[in-house]
Amino acid sequence: MCDDGGVTINRDYSALHSPVSAQQIAAFKEEVRLSGKPWYTQNILQVVFVLIGFAFITLVALAMALPIMASLVSRFAETLNPLNLLGLLGIMLFAGVFVFGMVVAVRASFGGAKWKRWYRLSKFGQANGMEFTPRSPAPSYAGMIFQDGHGRLTYDHLRKVSGRYLDVGNFQYTTGSGKNQSTHRWGFMAFNLDRRLPHMVLDSKANNGLFGSNLPASMATDQVLSLEGNFNDYFTLYCPRQYERDALYVFTPDLMVLLIDNAAPFDVEIIDDWMFVYSKAPFRADDVATYQRLFRIIDTVGAKTLTQTDRYVDDRIGNFQANVVAPQGQRLKRQVPVIVIVILLIFAVGIVAGPLVAILGALFSL
Repeated sequence: MCDDGGVTINRDYSALHSPVSAQQIAAFKEEVRLSGKPWYTQNILQVVFVLIGFAFITLVALAMALPIMASLVSRFAETLNPLNLLGLLGIMLFAGVFVFGMVVAVRASFGGAKWKRWYRLSKFGQANGMEFTPRSPAPSYAGMIFQDGHGRLTYDHLRKVSGRYLDVGNFQYTTGSGKNQSTHRWGFMAFNLDRRLPHMVLDSKANNGLFGSNLPASMATDQVLSLEGNFNDYFTLYCPRQYERDALYVFTPDLMVLLIDNAAPFDVEIIDDWMFVYSKAPFRADDVATYQRLFRIIDTVGAKTLTQTDRYVDDRIGNFQANVVAPQGQRLKRQVPVIVIVILLIFAVGIVAGPLVAILGALFSL
């Protein structure tokens, strides 16, 4: 057991890797049903809708396929044409694949693998003083990943039931519409701090892509603060202008070392009185190493941040009891993402170059 500034977690990971039997999953389902968990009812409704959809699609497919099959059988019986036989065999093969696919879909809806994952996370949560829910409404956090898109929800969700608030789970949202619709999924950990701090972002260089940061928001580059040592090889630190001294007050050399050693693969955001850790890949229930690393971040980075900032006060406010940050330090300024600039440049070049190439081609063809 470890007490890190009020976050007491038993650190029992056995539920994430121990074998799970069909009997245990069945007992877990019954336990959830009897406890009246709302998400159990939601799951049953989902299965009902899937079954109704399965029945409807099957009837439509049969209504379309049976007349064709009857016609092919009749033609084959009359002419013994091999092409009719091949067509009949093709339809039968298609029907077999269709039925197999639908059976797999229904089995997935009943959720053998899903219930196994839920069982593991539920037992893991119980062993570590946390409550598990498969799906939860979108949290009202100010962190950047929680502000985009629509259809927001949290899944595979663990929350501490007592003491300092700790929230671990996966978050998804959808952007665009129709054929241009995209679903974005993140793993996250939210940790409640004692003091409100300036908005600061640590953009991990380990998970950046071709066009730079993988984060959904792009920060203005004039807010980048370079720190000592090799910290800049692992993270890009953004802090509001005129808050550089405050950032150095928080990110002391020993905290920087802890961040490099424990949080380098993740992005970190401090906003208001919250610390968020973001993973572009959702957390997997069977990945013990990920949960060990997350709790190690709490034990080290989280605990150190708490002690380092327990006397922080914004000099622009000058009132420790108020526990607020001046407006100019509350939010980082954003800029247009690099990828958007690249696309606009390509589009602009195309508009100019396209007609020019056409004119030159016409001149040379004369």
